[in-house]
Amino acid sequence: MHYELAGKDSERTIVLVHGFSVPYYLWDQNFNALVAAGFQVLRYDLYGRGYSDRPDGVYDAELFDRQLVELLAALKIQRPVDLVGASMGGPIIITFADRHPGQVRSLSLFDPAYLTGRKLPFPIRAPMVGEYIMAVTIAPSLPASQMDDFAHPERFPDYAARYRPQMQYKGFRHAIFSTIRHYLTRDDTDEYRRMGQSHKPVLLVWGKLDRDVPFATSEKVLQAIPQAEFHPIEDSAHVPYYENPEIVNLILISFLKKD
Repeated sequence: MHYELAGKDSERTIVLVHGFSVPYYLWDQNFNALVAAGFQVLRYDLYGRGYSDRPDGVYDAELFDRQLVELLAALKIQRPVDLVGASMGGPIIITFADRHPGQVRSLSLFDPAYLTGRKLPFPIRAPMVGEYIMAVTIAPSLPASQMDDFAHPERFPDYAARYRPQMQYKGFRHAIFSTIRHYLTRDDTDEYRRMGQSHKPVLLVWGKLDRDVPFATSEKVLQAIPQAEFHPIEDSAHVPYYENPEIVNLILISFLKKD
């Protein structure tokens, strides 16, 4: 498992969980700011992404939950942590907090996926046919599609190129396609509702120009988690923490220190 841990181990631990396919460099604009604010900070590549292994198995909620459980255990982090999740990382940390409430102090959600058990089109579900579509259509389009996450992609000309190295490793396509089939089709609405009933501190940040998880989805998340502290970010799309770190870092650090 590929991870980076920085800051004093005597301080609160902030765990950063990236989304669907962009590895932990997604947090480049935030990691050092959190360390400088006095926290111990951990970021890692989900299995199948970046430089973590790509096991030949099912990429579902159980795998991603077990990965975080085992990482914290291996690093001997036993006190409750503050979880920060972006996009698909949102439901990952929601699941972790739901299953291991004693290990979680707070949650921060950035444009989180809100999964409702949608059914994939038949060609994607069909054996062999889906793998063929992944190989010739979906996978080749992934680097360029990352630019849709920005309101101003011209400000980040090297972003798509940073994505490509992970694609050369055996198992990348399987990991991404298995996630589509076995994770993005799950229904996590009950877990969101239980998080609202838990009264844990929750921060919700959303780019108002998000095209990936539309801003209107924030209404559903707030209905499920009414105690969430909500911050819409103007002139930002799916990755406000990367596109507008000077705004988002202040919000996140303030929330964490208030808690």
